[in-house]
Amino acid sequence: MALWFRKDKAPRALRDMGKATSLGEGLFLKCDGCRETLYAKEVERNQRVCPKCGFHFRLLVEERLKLLFDDGVFEPLFGDLRATDPLRFRDTKRYRDRLRSYEASAGRPDAIAAGEGKLEGSKVLVAALDYAFMGGSMGSVVGEVLTRMAERARTEKVPLVVVTASGGARMQEGILSLMQMAKVSAALGRLAEARVPYVTILTDPTTGGVTASFAMLGDVTFAEPKALIGFAGPRVIEQTIRQTLPEGFQRSEFLLDHGFVDVVVPRRELKAALANVLRLLAA
Repeated sequence: MALWFRKDKAPRALRDMGKATSLGEGLFLKCDGCRETLYAKEVERNQRVCPKCGFHFRLLVEERLKLLFDDGVFEPLFGDLRATDPLRFRDTKRYRDRLRSYEASAGRPDAIAAGEGKLEGSKVLVAALDYAFMGGSMGSVVGEVLTRMAERARTEKVPLVVVTASGGARMQEGILSLMQMAKVSAALGRLAEARVPYVTILTDPTTGGVTASFAMLGDVTFAEPKALIGFAGPRVIEQTIRQTLPEGFQRSEFLLDHGFVDVVVPRRELKAALANVLRLLAA
């Protein structure tokens, strides 16, 4: 009986990726959409989409990049940038120690991975936020990588695609994190002036300062089905405006109906749809 109450020791980010709901040594997992128990390998073959109800499990950032690049092949970019700790921030542990811990588990120094490769034969730059690294939070490194990607796209006249999955600005960096919103937006403004395509793909979740900046600046904004997209949480909004909010108002389908995203595309159709859009924007 004691096993019934055993505390789940899996890290929060891994639980969100569907790891902690696995049963039988990882052979099965439970769908958060229909609550069915699924054969894990079948879900993996289906690009981590539930074959019964279409629920989209969160992807690891490596899976996301391989999904978009032809044959999963790309040249990594700007992967050596590391955050400093100018505020000497400490909550339950020192920020510098937290960064080292996440780097050891994620295999990268911060919450972003970027690369250059081909998408259906055409050259493209892609950056993806890593939700498994501090909730994909936007700090100085995320802002710097995105700025460099935008500048590279402008110089090489190559389309830029950014995949978002983030809880927003990184509190451990304070105002330095918030400054990244303006920094990246300015770089994207120069990219727009050069008439180089910029497309965003909003995945679950996309919130906070990421939503309030580069996530919503794409020439075309894609979203995955039922992705959580918003700025503040629903409880904060309800308390602020003192109104009851409609069901699902922060999900991608609601935002599509109200003009905040351009198209909601299932994962298995995403690469083809993205390639078509990039061809149209380049025409």
